[in-house]
Amino acid sequence: MAAIRAKDTKPELALRRALYALGVRGWRCHQRSLPGKPDLAFTRWKLAIFVDGAFWHGHPDHFTFGQSGAYWDAKIARTQERDRLAGDALRADGWTVLRFWDFEIREDLAECVACVVAALESAGARRSRPADPAAPRRRVRAPTPL
Repeated sequence: MAAIRAKDTKPELALRRALYALGVRGWRCHQRSLPGKPDLAFTRWKLAIFVDGAFWHGHPDHFTFGQSGAYWDAKIARTQERDRLAGDALRADGWTVLRFWDFEIREDLAECVACVVAALESAGARRSRPADPAAPRRRVRAPTPL
């Protein structure tokens, strides 16, 4: 279990890269001052995003209670309770909470990104424009000799 990452997982990095490519900016990663330390937190627009591992957070298709032993049942139940409490605390403070399963990001990244963009736009955020790769690059002049 020592090799299991708590942050900067592949699905989380994929989501961040896709948002950056669209020109979405302004998030903070793993903000310790917020309940549950969201994977992405748009503090200005009060949007918290969690990317949950299917097994570790107890998705019904990837974890069945009673099948892996009492230790794992208790561990996953604690994780689910902690997730619920963190989400409730954030919502009580006026935050919008989005939770994505890791396999959702792997299977349909565009849909997950669209969901984040829609939540930001409903909160009043405007998207900054990414650099246009087709636009001509600005030339830097060489310094003139004295």
